[in-house]
Amino acid sequence: MTDAPPAPRPRAFVLLDDGLDRLGLRTPFSRDCALAVAMAAVSTGLLWVFSGVLENREGVHLSPAATALLALLVYGQSLMLCLRRTRPVLCVGVVAFTHVGVMSLMPPHVTAQGLAPFIAAYTCGAHLPARRAVRVVATVTAATALAGTLVTGRLLEALIGDRAVPVAFPRTPEGLPVVAAGLLAVAVAMYGGSAFIGYVVATRRDYTELVRLRAAEAVQRQEEKAANAVMAERARMARELHDIAAHHLSGMVVQAGAAERLVGRDDQAAREAVCWIRTQGKETLDGLRLAVGALRDPGEEAPSEAGAPVPGADAVERLVRAERALGAQVGFAVEGERRELPPVADVTVYRVAQEALANARDHAPGARVDVLLHYTEARVAVQVENAEPEPGPHGGGRGSEVPEGVPRGMGLIGMRERAQVVGGVLEAGPAPGGGWRVRLEVPR
Repeated sequence: MTDAPPAPRPRAFVLLDDGLDRLGLRTPFSRDCALAVAMAAVSTGLLWVFSGVLENREGVHLSPAATALLALLVYGQSLMLCLRRTRPVLCVGVVAFTHVGVMSLMPPHVTAQGLAPFIAAYTCGAHLPARRAVRVVATVTAATALAGTLVTGRLLEALIGDRAVPVAFPRTPEGLPVVAAGLLAVAVAMYGGSAFIGYVVATRRDYTELVRLRAAEAVQRQEEKAANAVMAERARMARELHDIAAHHLSGMVVQAGAAERLVGRDDQAAREAVCWIRTQGKETLDGLRLAVGALRDPGEEAPSEAGAPVPGADAVERLVRAERALGAQVGFAVEGERRELPPVADVTVYRVAQEALANARDHAPGARVDVLLHYTEARVAVQVENAEPEPGPHGGGRGSEVPEGVPRGMGLIGMRERAQVVGGVLEAGPAPGGGWRVRLEVPR
């Protein structure tokens, strides 16, 4: 199977990829490093805003040591994103550990986190197998809530004193469940929600890719089906080529043998035989040119000579005259008003009559053959029936003089295949009065 074309992407993503490529960021790791640096820069602004809010609204003034430690934890969170796709479990684990450190510097009633935990959890949901992602996120969520319950505000109290914290950390066991429930809810929303979004996005991406691949496979199957149809049609055309050559060449061999015997004995009859051979040879060449032209690949230059039209039901009478010229006793009759047939069915009628006459010439030499064309509103039938051959070593005609090895047509198998292609019915078997009958009916 050939590779499917890539799925179309939004223009914004294409422009972003082009921009990153121009900056030399072509691998996932290099792009994750760029994201980590960008998040560290964003964290600087968020840290400055948060410090102002904490001092103005909560009355907590962070000491230089607390501020430096908070900045170090926040930057560590952001820079760990460079491993988010290469080592997602390690990334989310370190981010959760630094998040617990940030909580130890916050008052119990204040919740603060950067963007790194959301991105790390999203990456786990998008790139890890579903079961493993659930285990990792559940472990990180539970550990963050439990550790946060135990350390929230502890480091802040140690660095700036109890008086600087407006709401003290609950010292009694009764207050711990309240803090634990709040931190668990925040952790579930942050890690669990982000991982779920990542899983949904990855599932949607995989589904889109699957649909694209199935569409590409469907297109390929359609192309293969069309190619097989072309090959089947070419095979039929090749059989057409074989039938043309087999019928005409066998007749030409017979007539050439007769002309050879007539030279010096009946020159006029010999000239007529040679003239027939020349005419028949030209007709054979025209038919071969047409068939070979149809077998050419698209775009291949056509031959300079124009090919003759493919013979149809109207040419059966000409076929009968050719058989009579070979000395065969062939009767011909038409019943009903002549009607046009589809091109393929028209050719089939002619070729079946041609093959049946060739069979009669070979297998019942000298026997009389009757050809009937019967037209109705819905169907057209051609019937070729030969009587029993006359007694004698070779019968009464010259058909027996066809030497062995001369190409023959496709026989009954080929005739049945042709009939099946056009939805016709072929009957071949002994005739009621003796001999052999071939009858083809094709719908109009």
